[in-house]
Amino acid sequence: MLNRADIRIRDPFILTDTEQGCYYMYGTTALQADSLHTGPSFLVYKTHDLEHFEDPKVIFDGTKIDFWADRDYWAPEVHKYNGKYYLFGSFKSETACRGTQILVCDTPDGTFVPLSQSPATPADWECLDGTLWVENGTPYLVFCHEWLQVKDGEICAMPLTPDLSAPAGAPVLLFRASDHPDVTSLGSKRPDCYVTDGPFLFTEGDKLKMIWSSFHQGRYLVLEAEADRVLGPWHHLPPRFDFDGGHAMLFHTLQGERMISLHSPNKANAERAMFLKY
Repeated sequence: MLNRADIRIRDPFILTDTEQGCYYMYGTTALQADSLHTGPSFLVYKTHDLEHFEDPKVIFDGTKIDFWADRDYWAPEVHKYNGKYYLFGSFKSETACRGTQILVCDTPDGTFVPLSQSPATPADWECLDGTLWVENGTPYLVFCHEWLQVKDGEICAMPLTPDLSAPAGAPVLLFRASDHPDVTSLGSKRPDCYVTDGPFLFTEGDKLKMIWSSFHQGRYLVLEAEADRVLGPWHHLPPRFDFDGGHAMLFHTLQGERMISLHSPNKANAERAMFLKY
């Protein structure tokens, strides 16, 4: 068994399995030393208490199939939808833009396979951190249009076909990173660049809410916004967490308590999963 402190992970995503009485933890794990770059695989860690984890299991290896991406396998999320499990991951190759591609499997810890031949995000956009949101029966891919391409990072929403296999419309801009008053640029070397990372949507009362991450004076943090519907308009709220941790999501424990999962600190080699009440 592995302790939580033993596992280097970024972007930890928790899937609670109430039937089996366990949790599955996904995330950016095939990390190279002293780097945020990764090899071409996704893993899952199974746990019953969020502190002790079974040895990881490979759920996708891009070298085993004729897959377009060979690097930077980032931020996998696994959502149960219409009886199957769908993995939303970020992928990159030297000859193609970073994009969110959707994989599918019958179980949360089986071998996932691509749902389509290419990413769901636009082929000429640098994109990452796609997540699923279903509103009035319509599935949406909510994702980041990366600051590396647009400088002021964006969060966009795009409808998908009912089987999630293809876009069902054009991306809609929800907001830009600099729209939030607490977000600052990447500093003197990139004074006009602002980051959007890790959107995750949930409902609270009669509001739709989103947590996402960016930087304030060099510290990674979790931000919050709210709207009446996924296409907005979105209203920005004060930061919830500001201790150099982020790329967060929410889940409920087996006992029904709502928790936030994030990595902290945001420093290569030191990243660990952190679970807090939310």
